[in-house]
Amino acid sequence: MVIKDKRHIANQAQKVAGLTVVVLTILGVIQIILGETISKSVALTANGIDCIGDGFVSGIVWIGLRFFRRPADHKFHYGYYKLENLSAIAAAIVMIVLASFIVYRSYIQFADPHEIKLPTMGAIVALLAALIAWGLGVKKYLEWKQSRLSSVKLDAFNTIKDGTASFLAVIALIVSAIGYPVADAVVGFIIAAIILSIGFATIKESSYILVDACDTECIAHGQVIKRTVDQTEGVKSAKIVRLRRTGPVLQGEIEIHVSKNMSISEVDKIRKKIISQLNKTIPDIEHLTVVALPDEERKT
Repeated sequence: MVIKDKRHIANQAQKVAGLTVVVLTILGVIQIILGETISKSVALTANGIDCIGDGFVSGIVWIGLRFFRRPADHKFHYGYYKLENLSAIAAAIVMIVLASFIVYRSYIQFADPHEIKLPTMGAIVALLAALIAWGLGVKKYLEWKQSRLSSVKLDAFNTIKDGTASFLAVIALIVSAIGYPVADAVVGFIIAAIILSIGFATIKESSYILVDACDTECIAHGQVIKRTVDQTEGVKSAKIVRLRRTGPVLQGEIEIHVSKNMSISEVDKIRKKIISQLNKTIPDIEHLTVVALPDEERKT
């Protein structure tokens, strides 16, 4: 049921990601044309590039979410969950490349600042882009809170970041209009720094998942699982807990020690009780293998 709900939420997130591709690309093209041909604003151009880049990021996430909904098959026994982590890394790499280009353009403007033309028009366009991006970003964030999909989280923060960058462009254009054109370059550097911080954080988080690393949250879940199993009637002790996050879900195994006189049926009842309790405590658990051993065969 949990995975079914996640797939439904992923479908909704995919639709919003598709809408974001179209909207941000259009806004980005408008800002680039205005920034390069009329306004001559690096901040506006950088924000336009950022919008198109964010639209491309949403496109990659859209593709990843399509694969996410596929069920496990003979080739991918654990499903396609990790493809959304791959899509998140690909999107983050695109963000870093775009940020590098923005740094280059900002440096040129910083070294030789020039007057910004028609700053009011540029500020209005950037403000419109900010409001739209913030609205889409908040919607994606609410979907991430339900799905816990890392690519949806990236897409949400990336779109909110785009709105913030657009608002910074508004400030840069206003400050430039009152006689400080260097503000245009400064905001360009700030936009690039924001993009880089989100990109590197996303690569780190998704890479941990791809190599089955157990991070702080995973370790905390392992402690909860052991404590819950130890308190289950019929279980003498719980020894080994192995967990890994696969996309939005947790999978793993635990070793329990029970009385040597316990029947297979009794062990199965304990197993079902453990799974039932853990599903209520940690809904992210999709599959947990429970291995039962006679108590006198415990390893020291």
